[in-house]
Amino acid sequence: MPEPRLPAADYEDGVAAVHRTVVGPLDNNVFVVRCAQTGVALMVDAANEHEKLLELCRRLGVREVVETHGHWDHIQAVPQVRAAGLRVGVSAADAPLLPSYDFLLEDDDVIEVGRLRVRAIATPGHTPGSMCFHVEQTPLLFSGDTLFPGGPGNTKAEGGDFPTIINSIEERIFRSFPAGTLVMPGHGAGTTVGQESPHLQEWIERGW
Repeated sequence: MPEPRLPAADYEDGVAAVHRTVVGPLDNNVFVVRCAQTGVALMVDAANEHEKLLELCRRLGVREVVETHGHWDHIQAVPQVRAAGLRVGVSAADAPLLPSYDFLLEDDDVIEVGRLRVRAIATPGHTPGSMCFHVEQTPLLFSGDTLFPGGPGNTKAEGGDFPTIINSIEERIFRSFPAGTLVMPGHGAGTTVGQESPHLQEWIERGW
């Protein structure tokens, strides 16, 4: 029998391709960003449904996984992907939330994915160790639960802080990336910096 078809690329430009799959009870986005020239890939958030994710990893050439943060719904498949030989990275602040991991990520660290360079950006607020990931020389920004269409991620859970997430979004995203930057969040549809940045003051005033 032929192998099942891969999910269609949500983004492709000849340099990088992004495949998105949705897993788990909270409909988490899992992204695989793949170097078009070498076929090497990186997974963002080993969230859930490990068998599905391991099949994607096998077929798309995933070698490492990075976690945007340590909340339970984003890390359920971490033990299984590690058992399959993939290395998992997470920020030091959120590392205690994971059952296991292989390396720690710091702000401005670069993960080489074939010929791609994926830069870690510390964006605390949703959790103390939340991170976004930018694929250099592309418009791709994986925002985890820091930024969604319509505002920031929830800050009411333990470790969340609203002024901190607003500062992260303003300083590390809106002031750092152009309007055309594609924001790919941890749940739901994507957006752009240009669509969201005009609404920052509205979010501050509503308080969530």
